[in-house]
Amino acid sequence: MILYNVTVKVDLDIEPEWKAWMQEVHIPDVMKTGLFTDHKFCRLLEQDESDGITYAIQYFCRNMEDYFTYRDKYAPELQQKHAERYADKFVAFRTLLKVIT
Repeated sequence: MILYNVTVKVDLDIEPEWKAWMQEVHIPDVMKTGLFTDHKFCRLLEQDESDGITYAIQYFCRNMEDYFTYRDKYAPELQQKHAERYADKFVAFRTLLKVIT
């Protein structure tokens, strides 16, 4: 199993709206690709939140082939929609992990 993790720090002034949009629009759009079997939407704890709140969105897929299909076919458009909607109001980085147990 492969875990695709997206960590996003969101400016305080947009955080409530961003969180709702992620739950109602973006995460469902990612899951509609059919390439992920499950997801988790997490808030990091014990972080300095004076300039933003940090979240980790974790998507689980069966194999690297499914991840590559998502990355190549769907991710550019979905990431662009996010970037256009929240320009200069977030920072994000992505990591890819292999689930061992």
